[in-house]
Amino acid sequence: MRIRDLREDADKTQKEIAELLHIKQNTYSQYENGQRQLPLDFLIALARYYKTSTDYILGLTDVRKPYDR
Repeated sequence: MRIRDLREDADKTQKEIAELLHIKQNTYSQYENGQRQLPLDFLIALARYYKTSTDYILGLTDVRKPYDR
């Protein structure tokens, strides 16, 4: 998953993204480190926040631009 890279590229802290998702920072850290599976609703929220696709976050494509609707 690319959530750490996206967060760092946006100059955000884990705490800031955790607040966006209404979770604790340590829980978000576990998502970044692969210790916990990212829930689907958080995946979608992060894709919207970073203006990318869920496929990009999951590493299924290298195209960062979101899909056209």
